[in-house]
Amino acid sequence: MDLVMLGKGTESLRKRMKPDVKEKEENPGHNAIAEMVEKEETETDVAGSEEMEIHIAHVLDKIESFTQLVSELLESGKTMFKELSDEFEERLIVIHKEQMERWQDEIKEIRLLDATNEEVNAALHNARYLLQNPHVDS
Repeated sequence: MDLVMLGKGTESLRKRMKPDVKEKEENPGHNAIAEMVEKEETETDVAGSEEMEIHIAHVLDKIESFTQLVSELLESGKTMFKELSDEFEERLIVIHKEQMERWQDEIKEIRLLDATNEEVNAALHNARYLLQNPHVDS
C-alpha cells in the first residue's frame, strides 16, 4: 500500500513540476516550486504517516534548494556569456580597426612608391632624351 501511495505521490509531483507556458516565461523555477507547495498543501486525498510527511517535506526542501541552485547557475551563466560576448565584440572591433589601419598604411606606401617610380621614370625619360639628342642642350 505504501508503494501505491508513493507511486501516486510521485505522479502528483511530476504533474506539479510542469508549469504553464506563461509561468515558464516569467520565472520557471520559482513558479514550479510555488505551484508544487500549493498543491501539496491542498491535497487531502493522500493521507500518510507523519514519517512519510517529514520525508516528503525533506524531498521538497531538496527540490527547492536544487531549483534555486539551478536558477543561480543560469543567471551566472547568462552574465558570464554576456560579458564574454561583449569582450568578443570589442576585441573583434579592435582587430578590424587595426587591420584597416594596416591596409591604409599599405595604400599610402603603394602611392608613395608609385609617385617615386613616376619621378624616377620621368628622370630616366629625360636622360634618355638627352642621350639620344645631345645637340639640343648646346
